[in-house]
Amino acid sequence: MKILYSLITAFRMYSRIPMPPAAWEPEKRRYALCFFPLVGAVIGAVFLAWKAVCGRFGVGTLLDGVVSALIPLAVTGGIHMDGFCDTADARASWADREKKLEILKDPHIGSFAGMYLCGYLLLQTALMSEIKSRQAVAIAAASFVLSRTLSGMAAICFRNARENGMLRESTEPARKKTTVAVLAVTAAAACIVILKSDPVMGGTAIAGAGLCLLRCRIMAYREFGGITGDIAGWFLQRCELVMLICTVAAEKIMAYAGLGM
Repeated sequence: MKILYSLITAFRMYSRIPMPPAAWEPEKRRYALCFFPLVGAVIGAVFLAWKAVCGRFGVGTLLDGVVSALIPLAVTGGIHMDGFCDTADARASWADREKKLEILKDPHIGSFAGMYLCGYLLLQTALMSEIKSRQAVAIAAASFVLSRTLSGMAAICFRNARENGMLRESTEPARKKTTVAVLAVTAAAACIVILKSDPVMGGTAIAGAGLCLLRCRIMAYREFGGITGDIAGWFLQRCELVMLICTVAAEKIMAYAGLGM
């Protein structure tokens, strides 16, 4: 029963998919992060279905890219994008650590966050519209799972920047060894799917995700003293965008070099 409650909690926290009510109790959300990647699997499935519709009915490139970029926001309700915006504002302030942590808690969006948000969505839309081959589509779909496994592992394994807060409340009840093991297996499975789709494009995308995780740890420790829920969301969004960039770049280079898919 605890596993079921953890599954419900994961989807209630990290998505807008309707779920039955569940009490916010430590025992009932002990393994919630284990199910975090399943939200990415749902996003990936919807993305694959949309790409199939685009191919079947000849949907235009712009509409294809716009809807593809909106799918993650629709499924998650923008919870991770909110963290991306808050972190962008905090980092752009060039303030001291304590002030940056205060900015992360501010529910209002600043001018820097607005600019980063617009830039992110424009670039994501453009990249989504460039994904055509079945291999690239599969890699993009699997990236929603891999980004969440890495974000969950960062939340569990990285030093926490605050003594309290949403991330602390979410990770404290977790059985860390079990959660990390489940997330590691999920990450390995996602990587296998990505590499089997195409070793070159997939390997490039995975390398990009790994570099993003390393960059997140360095930045979080140096600028904030550790990770927060907002920074975990910032990482997730950046990871997905970088994996898209790597996939599209590798696909274009392979096509230019005459290496067929």
